Amino acid sequence: MNPATTATELVGTFFLVLTIGLAVAAGTPLAPLAIGGVLMVLVYMGGHVSGAHYNPAVTLAVWMRGKLPTADVLPYVVAQLAGAALGALAAYALTGRTFAPAPGEGVSLARALGAEALYTFALALVVLNVATSRQTEGNSFFGLAIGGTVAAAAFAAGGVSGGAFNPAVGLGPALVHAALGGGAVGHAWVYVAGPLAGAALAALLFRLQNPADTEQAIPAPPAGEVVGG
Repeated sequence: MNPATTATELVGTFFLVLTIGLAVAAGTPLAPLAIGGVLMVLVYMGGHVSGAHYNPAVTLAVWMRGKLPTADVLPYVVAQLAGAALGALAAYALTGRTFAPAPGEGVSLARALGAEALYTFALALVVLNVATSRQTEGNSFFGLAIGGTVAAAAFAAGGVSGGAFNPAVGLGPALVHAALGGGAVGHAWVYVAGPLAGAALAALLFRLQNPADTEQAIPAPPAGEVVGG
């Protein structure tokens, strides 16, 4: 795997999680706009290098789509988790506070799991259709569509599930939170199981939507092809 690809995934996930941490600390009701906005620009930044996944669930969907070699899946995920942990540490250094996604007050883990699965399904489906489909190849709106999906999801479901829609966002800050004395985060599995399930379902639906794209094996893309979010 190209070191530039690993570095791009790490840096992109770092700034995504750093922005989440600072927005949470600021307590602004417009945090979803900041998060969606930074994801949009990071997708444009890294799309031509790594595909700009910044999210293990997106990596899973792209792999199931046939646009990522199996050998690259683990390096992508490791880079994303490392970037998320470093982003959470940087947020702590700047604010003196740790953070971790958590279900809303009175929300059961089952409901939080459902929200994470549903909106990650939407995110992965958008990524696959705007960034990997032959019918939309070469478009200039892929970053806006991906960032906009995350912003809408955070506004709509953030109060239910905590609004991660990304196993790296769920695990990286949770590990830092626990390591720095914030306490155990036993619900962190919700932010792994829900997004991965949603992403897998999105990859299956993409195949139904785009049979011409998936009727035969698709070779792995060159390093410069955009496939992420």
